[in-house]
Amino acid sequence: MVHQPAEQHVPLQAPPDAPSAKWWQLAFGVLCMAMIANLQYGWTLFVDPIDAQHQWGRTAIQFAFTIFVATETWLVPIETWFVDRYGPSIVVGFGGVMIALSWTLNAYADSLSLLYAAAVIGGIGAGSVYGTCVGNALKWFPDRRGLAAGATAAGFGAGAAATVVPIAHMIAASGYQRAFLVFGLGQGLVVVLLSFLLRKPSVAVPIRRKNLRLPQTKIDRSPKEAVRTPVFWTMYAMFVMVASGGLMAAAQIAPIAHDFKVADVTMNLFGLQMAALTLAISLDRIFDGFGRPFFGWVSDNIGRENTMFIAFVIAATACILLLGYGRNPVVFVLCTAMYFGVFGEIYSLFPATCGDTFGSKYAASNAGLLYTAKGTAAFLVPLASVLSASYGWSAVFGLIIGLNILAAALAVFVLKPMRRRYLAAEAEIADAAEARAVKLA
Repeated sequence: MVHQPAEQHVPLQAPPDAPSAKWWQLAFGVLCMAMIANLQYGWTLFVDPIDAQHQWGRTAIQFAFTIFVATETWLVPIETWFVDRYGPSIVVGFGGVMIALSWTLNAYADSLSLLYAAAVIGGIGAGSVYGTCVGNALKWFPDRRGLAAGATAAGFGAGAAATVVPIAHMIAASGYQRAFLVFGLGQGLVVVLLSFLLRKPSVAVPIRRKNLRLPQTKIDRSPKEAVRTPVFWTMYAMFVMVASGGLMAAAQIAPIAHDFKVADVTMNLFGLQMAALTLAISLDRIFDGFGRPFFGWVSDNIGRENTMFIAFVIAATACILLLGYGRNPVVFVLCTAMYFGVFGEIYSLFPATCGDTFGSKYAASNAGLLYTAKGTAAFLVPLASVLSASYGWSAVFGLIIGLNILAAALAVFVLKPMRRRYLAAEAEIADAAEARAVKLA
């Protein structure tokens, strides 16, 4: 494929007079992500109380969550388009208002239609914050995109760990409506206040080539240009493969635990004593949060595709062990933690790879476009229920194992050489443009 010359850029970093600015921007982004985490991970706490109040049925109530995920994911490209043009502050501020409005509506919802409308509003708000913070991290850390994207995405898990327990206590003590109202207004206010502190890099400063450990493009490509490349769609397909397996596992972990007869087995592990299923879910969140920045950092040092290969193979291995020995509660807990510890890295590796490939200027828009792969993967999740009902859990695990092995092979045997050729072609275009500019000067 022949690429036309596009706007060139010098990789961005914090202005030299404020070397700590990029770390503050990263911290603000992580805090914003923590404030939206319970919109996804805290939702499960509200389902039964809502059903007890209105008798709408779990299935109908859970459809609100499906709407939320779809809206949060598929609208990110539009939201990040505004980020690349108007900066992160206004988009995150808008997101804060929307998430506060969403949970306020949930508190007063007396019909399913209002609950679903609140889900749409919450999805728009969460997507505005998520896409903006990840994209902004990519712009501030061109040398450490994996670490920056991973740390930002980890805020999503960390926020849930910090807020789920207080939410549960408030629901028990004061009712779910008060929990929706208090936490909705509180987290929305925090996001709005943090939005005033967020900004994109204001100065383009050349980075010494010896500081770049990974190949990066010299040309900024817009989303319209990115989607015309085989590289983008190869990453998209891999993202869908791995995300669908992880979402299947996350959605089905409780039914699997019950069918394996380990859900209610009391365990004492790492000083924690609780039922195996509860312990597994708790460790899954911790390992997921830790894995995102860790594998991002690893990819900054050994390469994106090499890290993908390692992570995807580990995920497949965890599923093989679960399938063979998961009826042992210790194995179940440790292997699910192992699986989710490497699953979350897709939310750091793919945005970082996208930024390396298509440049910093449109990093938020391009990463947001790639993030819609999560929404595509979500439509495959019901397949797990069909497979388990017809063929048992071995079919579900077999599918997840196969998808991860295929994605691992694609990473090193297809994506890696494809990106190498693409970046070499981009470098030739950039060098030719520079030579013409010198002649004209």
